[in-house]
Amino acid sequence: MDTTVATRPCLMEVQACRQAYHKDASADLVVLDGVNLALHEGEIVALLGRSGSGKSTLLRIVSGLLRPTAGAVLWRGVPIQGPTEGVAMVFQSFALFPWLTVQENVELGLEARGVPRAEREKLGEEAIDLIGLGGFESAYPKELSGGMRQRVGLARALVVHPELLLMDEPFSALDVLTAETLRTDLIDLWMDGKLPVKSILMVTHNIEEAVLMCDRILVFSSNPGRVASEMIVPFPHPRNRLDPAFRQMVDDIYAVMTRRAVQEPRAAAAAPASPLALPLQRVGTNLMSGLMETLAAAPYNGRADLPALAASLQYEVDELLPLGETLQLLGFAVLEEGDIHLKDAGRQFVDADTDERKRLFAAALRAHVPLVNMIRQVLDERWNHRASAVRFRDELEDHMSPDYAEDTLRTVVSWGRYAELFSYDEEAEQFSLEDIG
Repeated sequence: MDTTVATRPCLMEVQACRQAYHKDASADLVVLDGVNLALHEGEIVALLGRSGSGKSTLLRIVSGLLRPTAGAVLWRGVPIQGPTEGVAMVFQSFALFPWLTVQENVELGLEARGVPRAEREKLGEEAIDLIGLGGFESAYPKELSGGMRQRVGLARALVVHPELLLMDEPFSALDVLTAETLRTDLIDLWMDGKLPVKSILMVTHNIEEAVLMCDRILVFSSNPGRVASEMIVPFPHPRNRLDPAFRQMVDDIYAVMTRRAVQEPRAAAAAPASPLALPLQRVGTNLMSGLMETLAAAPYNGRADLPALAASLQYEVDELLPLGETLQLLGFAVLEEGDIHLKDAGRQFVDADTDERKRLFAAALRAHVPLVNMIRQVLDERWNHRASAVRFRDELEDHMSPDYAEDTLRTVVSWGRYAELFSYDEEAEQFSLEDIG
């Protein structure tokens, strides 16, 4: 990062931002808490974190589409009260109107501002040429590839010449090659001074993408979303993924994110909260088994560097960390400083046959997942050995959002079935001990 960036004019500043949603009969759901950041002219900044860490919510707050519960957002020193003229956004889902041509989609923002038709057409053609879609002005979205549709979304944002460009995971819906091409083209335009913007703020959960593109990276923790770490990216463009310094920075960010994963459960355990206050992630038993088998085999032999493992398995951080955290929760593995290694329980699981694996998994659930014990205790005590899922869902919603509660319940259903601790009737939404040996 250019050391002069901090002395350049500040475009946008977020001060003590908090976003919470009121929940009936329980505490508010806090999505963001105490978030501070400043964005200066001439820099690309990444908001990096797991899904659910509030990154996209913060982007909507910065854009003026959402007013924070507390705190303020300043645009050139003035508090914003709604959508800001100098800000444009590129969405993950392209968000194009299928009945409009490329040219018409790109001109939408200009038309909304009352720009005369001749000027709209001129600016639209310039933006389309800039992002490499010249000749496709009359095409409709259905005639374009995913990468071309995202280029249209980018042109639509750039055509209004915004000072700040917001990008919400703009490459995550694209295949690997297309995403890499678009990233490279965007950085080339930025470095050549051809992008009509003064700064870019992007949301991503792809660590390599953040290191490849950005000058600064703000790593977010979850529940609630906070800035856990700020990292300066010192490398000039173009950047080489194979450069040892580049790889070391990717490793360092993995270490920061796994350090948070280790610390947060401890804090939760220390709090006088209900045993049902721990959200569970939708991680399947087949994926857990596969990862443990991979770790146990060569070349890892029980221990792996997370970036190398992610590259080998072609996993995003949002896929690999939930797997690792779940194995850690169940006592099968440990995450530390960007590495994952199998514990003895994990090795026993890998070496076991199918029935023994189920027994080991059941023991891990009983030891580490209080909700499983609660469900099994209720079933054991009832004369008909049945219980509605509604009662457990209601209790979960006293401690987490309805979405987290539903994910947690679905996860327990899947894990409990595999471990043969209980059965579950999907239609009746009912737990039972039927067919349990």
